[in-house]
Amino acid sequence: MSLTDVPRDATEAVAAHPLVLREEYDGRVELPYLVALLGADGHCRAIPVTDSSELPGGERTATGHAHGFRAALRLTRDPALPSASYRAELTVRHEGTLPVEAGVRVELRLGTSDDPGWLIPGAFYGENRRADCTRSYPRYAPEYAEADADPTGLTASAWSFRADRCATPAVFARDRHGGAALALDETGTLGRQGVGFALLPGDLPALRLHAPYREEPVSYYGSDTPRPADTPLHRWSPGEEHILRFTAHLVDADPHAYAPVLRALHTAAPAPERGAAWVGVDEAAALCAAGLHRWHYRADPPVLLETAAFDREALGERGDRPAMHVSWVSGVPYAHALLLHARRTGDEAQAAAAVGVIDHICTHLTPGGTFWGQWSASRGWSPGWTGDANRLHARTLGDATLFTLRALVAERAHGHSHLAWETAVRTNLAAALAGQDRDSGRLAAAHRVDDGTAVDHEGAAGLAWIGALVEAAEAFGEPAYLEAARRAGAAFADDVRSEFLCGAPEDVSLAPTSEDGYNAIIAYTLLHEGGADDGRWLDLARRAADWTLTFRYTYDVAFDEHTFLARYGFRTRGGDQASPSNQHLHAFGLICLPETVRLARHLGDDHYLRSARENLDCFRQFVARADGDFNAYRGMVSERFYQTECFQAKGMMLTLSHAWSAGVLLYACEHARELPEFQGDL
Repeated sequence: MSLTDVPRDATEAVAAHPLVLREEYDGRVELPYLVALLGADGHCRAIPVTDSSELPGGERTATGHAHGFRAALRLTRDPALPSASYRAELTVRHEGTLPVEAGVRVELRLGTSDDPGWLIPGAFYGENRRADCTRSYPRYAPEYAEADADPTGLTASAWSFRADRCATPAVFARDRHGGAALALDETGTLGRQGVGFALLPGDLPALRLHAPYREEPVSYYGSDTPRPADTPLHRWSPGEEHILRFTAHLVDADPHAYAPVLRALHTAAPAPERGAAWVGVDEAAALCAAGLHRWHYRADPPVLLETAAFDREALGERGDRPAMHVSWVSGVPYAHALLLHARRTGDEAQAAAAVGVIDHICTHLTPGGTFWGQWSASRGWSPGWTGDANRLHARTLGDATLFTLRALVAERAHGHSHLAWETAVRTNLAAALAGQDRDSGRLAAAHRVDDGTAVDHEGAAGLAWIGALVEAAEAFGEPAYLEAARRAGAAFADDVRSEFLCGAPEDVSLAPTSEDGYNAIIAYTLLHEGGADDGRWLDLARRAADWTLTFRYTYDVAFDEHTFLARYGFRTRGGDQASPSNQHLHAFGLICLPETVRLARHLGDDHYLRSARENLDCFRQFVARADGDFNAYRGMVSERFYQTECFQAKGMMLTLSHAWSAGVLLYACEHARELPEFQGDL
């Protein structure tokens, strides 16, 4: 027997008779819970309430019976969670006489809203994909009714996802009065679980939990060709009973109200007895430096190749990418990290290689005076991956400028002078200043190759210039740089407060990404440290950090025992989802580890320090300790760990070493070893 054999409730009945508990928050909102069964036809069959009660201590219960199932919902306040938060247990029992295939849905319905502000940490942000974004991945559009989605265009008003796509398996929304959230574990007694949302008729946002999970209207696998919906069901035997545990939260209307909830869920998540790291900070640094030098460095011309294949026999150099971005996925930041390590350890060969790479980049500038985007063996110097022969991405230029400046300052401390580096920093900053919008103060998102002028100011890629401007003001004694940085910081403040930063990487158009968050943390922390802060820069740095941490996994994903990552015991807590478009874990958050630690000090808040430690802990896994370690060679570090079904099967790892992956870990380790907070990790 299946639920398709049971007459389904009419829409009116579902709306009128849910299993409901009325929750009041500041006396202004009442939210009904709906418990429903989902069958093979995908239709929702509500379980109407037959009894409810409120017990001493604030515990509330409700029960209902329909379609051969009995459901009992119990909500209890938990002092470990923010106010107006409940721990919930939903017990569902099959009381029929025949087996039935069905799934369970919990739905929390909000009031009318013209902007639900959806948030699924790491997976969905507001509309998620701007209309002018050229990258295809799931997008919210209210004009599409739930039954009339555009699955081929990855556009719908209702989406559901498996929980392992989420950095924290939770879903948030708001109405005109306030907001709410539901959260659950990745797995439960019904298997893998999931979260979702829908805009119901009447512009009513609904938050959803599913057991087993549902992926609909389609399943995203990393390309513009989606997979069919994935909607597994559980086969219930007569008398079978399961408990779905979750938390429910009522919050205010501030778009940033998710932060205390996610912090509490992170704190409440079981912490492992030991750290995830395989190696100490010093060993990780030595391994990464060796890997960069052995596998990524080439002397003629001096470059750090973006990738090196694990398999040197079958693929060899054919599996390597003979190209180098000036920053981002290769280039200056990681040559700087290698140089820091080499000066500390006295490795002259590594130092010479690092200096050669930065020299090569700084002595080949565009006609407009900026860095190029990328060098490749086949094309020489080019803009990179922008798709336009005259368009240079500002984040790539800004990062290269910041880390060239940092390398210059560090080298001066060792008594080394590099005139070409200083010249390159100054000419790039000249382009940044010239590209700053006179009215808004926004720094350009892209610059022209031929004259360095601004192409446009869309998205937040221009944030990457702020750090370079702040540090150059001190290094060169030029206050005009700091003034420009402050104007830009004020201009990008609305982006931060809107909880939607986008445009940092070259390859995902205007998608929101964790990398946008890293840029914002660096920018606003440095602005705060630049002086004359009335509190706004520190507040924006905090908000940027909270938003960035929505991408950071707060739990260890469960891998099937036969997968590669399971066999090695890989732990995901502390790893970052790259973006809703690129759903894999990456280590790029280590680029702002120093700023995150200093931000924690400025705020007197160890939450950010704990998260930074977990981030560094996570990515001291899978650093090849010797030739043959996990089929790699000593010092190789992968870019991608597949914690969900996207690009590759869950539990796999990309078998390419990336210069940035080894380089950003090396950079973080070189700084961590100097920080008192990390002395126990050496």
